[in-house]
Amino acid sequence: MARDWFSRFEGAGLDGVVVKDGELRYQPDKRAMMKVKHERTADCVVGGFRWHKTGGVVGSLLLGLFDGHGVLHHVGVASGFSAARRQELVATLDPYRNDAAGGHPWLGEGTPAGRVPGGQSRWSAGKDLSWEPLRPDLVVEVAYDHLQVDRFRHATSLVRWRPDRNPESCTYSQLDTPVPTELEEVFGTRG
Repeated sequence: MARDWFSRFEGAGLDGVVVKDGELRYQPDKRAMMKVKHERTADCVVGGFRWHKTGGVVGSLLLGLFDGHGVLHHVGVASGFSAARRQELVATLDPYRNDAAGGHPWLGEGTPAGRVPGGQSRWSAGKDLSWEPLRPDLVVEVAYDHLQVDRFRHATSLVRWRPDRNPESCTYSQLDTPVPTELEEVFGTRG
């Protein structure tokens, strides 16, 4: 039954199920239950990065996917790196910083055609959203749990670099999209 719920409820917008031992009762202020979420991977273009709030090391990678018209959209970030990995990323990304601003798809005159990083939202009020562009030549595989319309709902996790992938191959078409289900269909009729 839980397997059925796990797959069916995702189409209704729910991102997982909570599991617990059958004998376990609710325990306030304790993490005695576990949420199991869907996890998928996607290959994304690394279009830029943000410095970590402590300075001098990378805080997050800015990820992009191409739409059917060849427009690179900002779809989210990869973050949650260890201190050592943040430092390693500085050296890895450095060569891609050279001449990155010229012709970058997320910078330039007028309004870009796709979603770009740095825009304020209800979640980012007052937060420094400045970022550094990178030549969009790097491809990375990331793990994600949920796609909300055209971007990742939560931060993703870096899985591995993909030097074997061409950036233009990183498109929305690779993403696994659950079949939409109406909540009323899942939970029954309204009462």
